[in-house]
Amino acid sequence: MDVDAYLGLLAVDGTLVNVGAPAEPLSLNVFSLLTGRRSYAGSMIGGIAETQEMLDFCAEHRIGADIELISADQINEAYERVLASDVRYRFVIDTTTIG
Repeated sequence: MDVDAYLGLLAVDGTLVNVGAPAEPLSLNVFSLLTGRRSYAGSMIGGIAETQEMLDFCAEHRIGADIELISADQINEAYERVLASDVRYRFVIDTTTIG
């Protein structure tokens, strides 16, 4: 993975977050960080056991996410709403409508 290329896509003060561990060691040019005051961060998302524990906790405590379910043919409209800041909940595409 060319980390420098991805860092170059970030805005000034942007952060690229690596979720999980890459299979191979990564290298990057420090100037990719310095020239735009960019940051490179990491996050361990946990394995299957931790994910299941979190889902069980949410189910037990009736914690859920507020979403707006859309069909695949509403993607362009949803994107326009994102651009217009007219979104209250996360869009989730109903995968049964794809195809």
